[in-house]
Amino acid sequence: MADNTARKGPRTPLIASKPARKKEPRLLAVIDQSGCTGCEACIVFCPVDCIEIVPGVEFAQFQQVVEVDIERCIGCALCAKNCPWDTIPMLNYAEGIEKSPALTLKSVCNQKTQEDVPASAQG
Repeated sequence: MADNTARKGPRTPLIASKPARKKEPRLLAVIDQSGCTGCEACIVFCPVDCIEIVPGVEFAQFQQVVEVDIERCIGCALCAKNCPWDTIPMLNYAEGIEKSPALTLKSVCNQKTQEDVPASAQG
């Protein structure tokens, strides 16, 4: 299994306690948070509960987005098919790990965000 180089530290205990996937998927869902409205439509369709709500600054529902825990995603694409805003690209696994930090504004899974990526790589 390829290492998750998009993670910058251990996941929070609540997220880490969720079941791990059995094998590395061929595809990986990565949410482009710059287009995410936080509508949570994708959460309903995820069969492995790997989509987390990332709250806004002061209030939980203000400017919230969602994030895929790329260590639990099984690549089923149900979230991408049901996203009303088309902000969830399905990428091959290695590409997903490489590109996810540039598409992530905030993380509750302790994954790298745009702040951790050089401006030249955000492209």
